[in-house]
Amino acid sequence: MNLNAPEFQKFTHQDLQLAYFDEGNPSGEPVLLIHGFASTASVNWVYPGWLKTLADAGYRVIAIDNRGHGASDKPRDPEAYRPWVMAGDAIALLDHLGIDQAHFMGYSMGARISTFATLGHPERVRSLVLGGLGIGMTDGVGDWDPIADALLAASPDEITHARGKMFRTFADQTKSDREALAACIRGSRDLVSREDIAKITVPTLIGVGTKDDIAGSPQELAALMPNARALDIPNRDHMLAVGDRVLKAAVLDFYREIAGG
Repeated sequence: MNLNAPEFQKFTHQDLQLAYFDEGNPSGEPVLLIHGFASTASVNWVYPGWLKTLADAGYRVIAIDNRGHGASDKPRDPEAYRPWVMAGDAIALLDHLGIDQAHFMGYSMGARISTFATLGHPERVRSLVLGGLGIGMTDGVGDWDPIADALLAASPDEITHARGKMFRTFADQTKSDREALAACIRGSRDLVSREDIAKITVPTLIGVGTKDDIAGSPQELAALMPNARALDIPNRDHMLAVGDRVLKAAVLDFYREIAGG
């Protein structure tokens, strides 16, 4: 298994064509990967080595290009990007593939989507890995309106907001549809209440870089959940934590522990 992008297929949900890949061991335990804002399945999961890591460990590895991203259709209405709507896309992909239950792993916005999927369809989720999002899941991660503004700016040179500039650069690097991303960032920020997060009983691993200034504390989020643990990813910020070997090793240990339990 190399780090080149695999072949993508498409399925239809809510009149949208959504892209995904289905790789690894066809008879292995399925892991559904949900990428972060302005990323893609390949950028988030293939190039940083996740597909190889999980496939080499014997898992069936499935990843979706979220609506508005990658090769999937890109609506321009912010309401199309509410996190429970995108969670519905993930569940629909499992339905399309005939999979009853999967391990869900999401990064940043993908962690939020995975959490909403678990709240809405707990019977479909074997476990949760939440990367790049800690207590920000319930308490918020700051003002994201400047990011939408930065995405729509005529020129990157006129952007003064640091986080906005970072995401604009990332969106340009991934050749993203910036209008769709602006709609996504305006529609996808719903928080999970502390009461709801406490209802999630599946085994959960929450991994956040120690230099991440977006996610919030993983320990604070884990403390709200009955079956969660926190992982500090040393010296990694929000953009670099996703491919870190500390996170990969912790996830594989986490999955082995679930299988053995």
